[in-house]
Amino acid sequence: MATTCTINVSSDIAPGFAGISETMTLTQAGTLVDIDSTTGFSIRKLSATGAVDLVTMANELVEPKDSVAAKIYIRNIGHKGVIDKSVGVTIGINSETIGKLYGGDWLMMPLTCIDADDVTVNPDTDDTVVLEYMMFYEEA
Repeated sequence: MATTCTINVSSDIAPGFAGISETMTLTQAGTLVDIDSTTGFSIRKLSATGAVDLVTMANELVEPKDSVAAKIYIRNIGHKGVIDKSVGVTIGINSETIGKLYGGDWLMMPLTCIDADDVTVNPDTDDTVVLEYMMFYEEA
């Protein structure tokens, strides 16, 4: 069964913008073969500042292939059902900042899966925040 991702963007702040609706099927690098592995859907609760590994590449139970078609989904789901737009979490790869997810924000991006390139998260405050995440990858 295929893994697909869909995004729909509409905006009234850009005159003449008709919107974007895109769907992508996650496939193995350079092929039409479906992606074959995942870390599974996970939730992580953070209650302190300081960078922590969300995904430690070297510790994955099944070794992902390096530098291929891996993708990661991360969403800041707030805490106890409350989405707080003031609570941000900085996302990084191998200590390089990618961006910040505030309450309700999410991302889907490609990964290299090289052992040293861990996915890190660093909350802005000590306020409790919960992240949901899932990595898709090819098995080595």
